[in-house]
Amino acid sequence: MKIKLIKVGKIPLDFEEKSNKITFKGSLQYDTNKLILLKAKLSGNISVDCNVCADNFDLDIDEDIQFYLHSGIYSGSHDELLDVVECLDDTADLGEILNSEIELIKSDYNTCKNCK
Repeated sequence: MKIKLIKVGKIPLDFEEKSNKITFKGSLQYDTNKLILLKAKLSGNISVDCNVCADNFDLDIDEDIQFYLHSGIYSGSHDELLDVVECLDDTADLGEILNSEIELIKSDYNTCKNCK
């Protein structure tokens, strides 16, 4: 699902995106300084490899996600420590954001029940 950032206002805009066994559900809301606040919940399970024994297993996911979206290149001050995703075409591609979050989880150090 792609959402034009210009359509996001002060009233939260709800969304839901699914990929296999993962659900990415939340809202977008205009915050300040041309930043859009994304608040979402990532839930379900994904197949990952154990970093110890290399066996494949299903990892349960239940994470709250919050970061900002910005239309174009973000040039905030160095004093701000914000997690900002830059949307270069003025569009938030929620499918792409979901896939990025899944890949971040897969790249983490994951261990199966037998290796814990």
